[in-house]
Amino acid sequence: MYDELNKKSVLVTGGGLGIGEATAKAFAAEGSNVTIFDIDKTAGEKTAKEIKKSGGSAIFFHGDASKSEDCLGAVNMAINHYKSLSILFNNVAIQPPDSYLNAVELPEEMWDKIININLKSRYLMAKFSIPHMKKLGQGVIISVASVQGLQSMPLVPAYAASKGGDLSLMRQMSLDFASDNIRFASINPGTIETPMVFNALEGTGENIEDGLINSAAAHPLGRNGKPEEIAKMALFLSSDNAQFITGSHFNVDGGMMAKGAWADEVGASGSN
Repeated sequence: MYDELNKKSVLVTGGGLGIGEATAKAFAAEGSNVTIFDIDKTAGEKTAKEIKKSGGSAIFFHGDASKSEDCLGAVNMAINHYKSLSILFNNVAIQPPDSYLNAVELPEEMWDKIININLKSRYLMAKFSIPHMKKLGQGVIISVASVQGLQSMPLVPAYAASKGGDLSLMRQMSLDFASDNIRFASINPGTIETPMVFNALEGTGENIEDGLINSAAAHPLGRNGKPEEIAKMALFLSSDNAQFITGSHFNVDGGMMAKGAWADEVGASGSN
């Protein structure tokens, strides 16, 4: 569908599972050369193996996206193996089951962990990727933010802050690097059926099946999203069809933001 993505070097953080896995596979199916960066070695290696088995190109870097040296290592692996880096898909995020606490009760260590993985990783990956994109004369950086960066729900202070910060950071960087022909965009998913959402439901004590049914009902389209639907938006935003898009965010949320106040109906089941 997107011939211009063929042979492009793409780095996907959190590429072993969920949205990251689906997006890594979607880029590979377009002929892109994919670097998967994940702390889950088993999942990351499995995704890379599946891509290669299907005829695609993928390598795996095992590391922690909240750490500067690992972010640099992932970028260097992509550059050393594929000789360039055109597209960065900033996807890695956590919403730990034991983090559903108000700001008074939330331990400082949990705040730091969530902010470092969900937000600091965006800064670090951009910091190390942009110089290579400038050499190419072009680049695209896409982040997976969240509807929780626009509205929020009870008991997720760090997660909400990280996603709001993600949107603001992408918007700001789009100004600093527009003259370098590097575009930025964010995707705000609604509830997407991923391991992170399943873990969040488990942490609230809600039955996962019941929680998914409840969250589906909160979307005007009457269902939860699939990881592949976020991947399709990532492909579009990386393509030549989106050449005049930068600094914007896009809701892929089944109508949640159009509906307005959704948090009471979603309850503690959360969203991406």
